[in-house]
Amino acid sequence: MSTCLHCNSEIGDEALESCPECGWPLPPVAEQDGPGIAEVSVAPPGAETLAGSAGGAAASHSSAPPASRRASRAEAMAAERRRVSLIAVAVVGVAILGAVVATALLAWPQPGLSASPDALAGVRLPGFAGRVIGVEVRSASGARVPARLTGQSIWPIGQLGSGEWLTVDVTVARPVWIGWLVGSVRSSRLTLQTPRASLRETWLQVKDGLPAYAVFDTPVRVVAVDGSSARRLPKPQATVSLGVLAHGGKSAGQVEVSSAARSWERVSAPVRVNWFAARPYRQALAEPSTAGTITPTAPLKLTFSGPVDSVLGQARPKVTPTVAGSWRELDAHTLAFQPSGTGFGLATTVRVELPVAVHLAGQRAAQLTRTVQWQVASGSTLRLQQLLAQLGYLPVSWQPSGTPVASSAAAQIAAALSPPPGAFSWRYPSTPRELQEMWHVGRLSEITYGAIMTFEDTHGLPADGVAGPTVWSALINDALAGKARTVGYSYVFVHRNEPQSLTLWHNGRVILTSPGNTGVPAAPTQLGTFPVFEHIPVGTMSGTNPDGTHYNDPGIRWISYFNGGDAIHSFNRASFGTPQSLGCVELPLAAAAKVWPYTPIGTLVTIEK
Repeated sequence: MSTCLHCNSEIGDEALESCPECGWPLPPVAEQDGPGIAEVSVAPPGAETLAGSAGGAAASHSSAPPASRRASRAEAMAAERRRVSLIAVAVVGVAILGAVVATALLAWPQPGLSASPDALAGVRLPGFAGRVIGVEVRSASGARVPARLTGQSIWPIGQLGSGEWLTVDVTVARPVWIGWLVGSVRSSRLTLQTPRASLRETWLQVKDGLPAYAVFDTPVRVVAVDGSSARRLPKPQATVSLGVLAHGGKSAGQVEVSSAARSWERVSAPVRVNWFAARPYRQALAEPSTAGTITPTAPLKLTFSGPVDSVLGQARPKVTPTVAGSWRELDAHTLAFQPSGTGFGLATTVRVELPVAVHLAGQRAAQLTRTVQWQVASGSTLRLQQLLAQLGYLPVSWQPSGTPVASSAAAQIAAALSPPPGAFSWRYPSTPRELQEMWHVGRLSEITYGAIMTFEDTHGLPADGVAGPTVWSALINDALAGKARTVGYSYVFVHRNEPQSLTLWHNGRVILTSPGNTGVPAAPTQLGTFPVFEHIPVGTMSGTNPDGTHYNDPGIRWISYFNGGDAIHSFNRASFGTPQSLGCVELPLAAAAKVWPYTPIGTLVTIEK
């Protein structure tokens, strides 16, 4: 019998290669001396000694085979134990090595990426983690974004917009002495969105006399106010001063605020911030300012300290003079009137009547009003002269040096405010020196005043020499229609030295020279140049003589008043050429009749020595 060293099962003496119970390999069985099975005697106690002494040789011969088999089995069992031990040691070694590798992979310092309060991203590099060998930043579209690594921070090269999605990849090389175990390189990725700052409030109620602040939902690093250069703050902050005190002329206002949460971001589109000093009455901010002038097509904006509906109810303001256009609500606090077409007339006073009284912000006194008033800019004097010259009301002509002004009302209004370049030239080669000396480009003078008066009289307007809204409108209409004056240009100059005379000049030539009378020494005719302001064929002239008596002369013919009560007219005298009148320029009847058609309202009369 033998025993399996693996499962301890008893096995017979038959020669088997493996255990029939568990299949474990068995050691070979020793060869027997002869056929059959050797007989073994079992002696009673004490007989063993006797048997040994009586027949030791036979006993020794009969027990040798079992001892050999036991020795072989012991050797096989010892070899098997050694083999099992080696396998166990190998398995344990492999397990230990695996545990060591796993522990190294898990516990070895790992590089990483994280958000940064200032840079685009931060790189974490614990001790022995390695060194950065590559940084790559890409936009949401996959485009490469230039960036650099400074210290352990990644900074973009160039400016980025706020709210952009980016992917940041960093590659780290491990130390050579540990790279074989934990890997030679390690990569980390971070997907982030560039920060975006927004204003918490755009309508501010500020205590009188205190600064107004812009408050953001996240700290910002760069701020620009009202188009000023972007200002980098010493450190990120969520509350930034707007640089104004809510007091006096700044008790209400609005500014455009742009910002960026990071120094490497582009500033945002400007956002309007409005403030009002906290007061117990309704307030309104008028834009454009009522202190200056506005363009004809400028929108009129009224921003109220409270929502429009709570301040005005359902009523809306009224604009005078009536002009085509419409009101619209820009936001909960703001109404705007947009004129259409050519808008308000040049030099017009525009009034907006409110349904309720408000305090206009910026006024020092707390006076309430229901009327907001703006003054529309007048056209420039230069453009006024250009149009009068083109339409034949001046002794000069004008030609543009570039593209002529387009034949549209809008283009003409724009040119009135910003005159096109060009050149003036005298229409006639023999223009009197006195007339030439009065001409000043871009500046009002007697020539321009007289031309305005002639234009006004031609169009049935009061001849005051002022280019108001109606004059500008008529000028632009004539320019668009090409309606020019064709009767030419006249000029009268009177020599007060004796013999006194009057000369009529028209369209480059002298029409008439006639003797005349000017005022006596006690009532001299005033020297200077004056435009004719009244032009009548016959009338009664009355006044006071130098001695205090009064005169009243009916039936005076061909009268052209030019300076107060002084006029060119006919008068019956025995002679002409000496001072005889009370200030008028007296002419013989025939000469006066010839002069009168050439001296309509606006004609210049010069009295000279």
